[in-house]
Amino acid sequence: MDQRTFTALIISIAAGMSTLLGAILIFFTKSKSEKIVSCSLGFAAGVMISVSFSDLLPQAQQAIGIYTGENRAIIFSVIFMALGLSAALVIDYFVPHEEFDTEKNDKPHQNLYRVGFVSMLAMMLHNFPEGIATFMAGYNDPTLGASIGFAIAFHNIPEGISVAMPIYFATQSKITALKYTFLSGVAEPIGAILAFLVLRPFINEFLLGAIFAAVAGIMIYISFEELIPTSRQYGYSRLALLSSFAGICIMPLSGAIFI
Repeated sequence: MDQRTFTALIISIAAGMSTLLGAILIFFTKSKSEKIVSCSLGFAAGVMISVSFSDLLPQAQQAIGIYTGENRAIIFSVIFMALGLSAALVIDYFVPHEEFDTEKNDKPHQNLYRVGFVSMLAMMLHNFPEGIATFMAGYNDPTLGASIGFAIAFHNIPEGISVAMPIYFATQSKITALKYTFLSGVAEPIGAILAFLVLRPFINEFLLGAIFAAVAGIMIYISFEELIPTSRQYGYSRLALLSSFAGICIMPLSGAIFI
């Protein structure tokens, strides 16, 4: 393995594993605070919405535009986003939902594990192509790759929070929350390794753009179908809304600090 390849892999690994920094927050959280649960889910929704519209879709349009031109790139991005959203809807249709029993006054803790699990899957889908893109950038220009990797690492911290918190509140296990957060982050270096071993001859900007747009559609569906409704079931709908707004704001700010 040459030095350039090694550097690109290290950048991707460091960027992906930074999601664990966000999971550290669970060690400073009261495990039975429903207010914090509501805020965490709202924040996670905001993070996913922001990642979709301020990160994934612009990247998709830029990548696809290399082949199609700017105007057609917007059309293709919307089409691939709709395909991703439709795929999430079809999958969700076949996954059983547990209903909220208002007569027993049960809080929707039974839904938290599902919400955390789908959040982890969404972040894995997001981080996998991001790992490929980070590796390719680092391989072609190590200095540029390091800058991008550092920005992505900081960017991934709130994503770690959005995975760890619902899993922690659902299972009451810090180890389980850390494990799921690790799985969401490790998708990034896995993407980089596959890019190095297998995918390099087949990867092009159009394919990456299509993947980014489809993942945006999946994240948007999860945010509005899973995260936001569950966050409001705890009786703190205004706090959940404010937390969603915080999640939407923090993602572009986290990128702007280091870019």
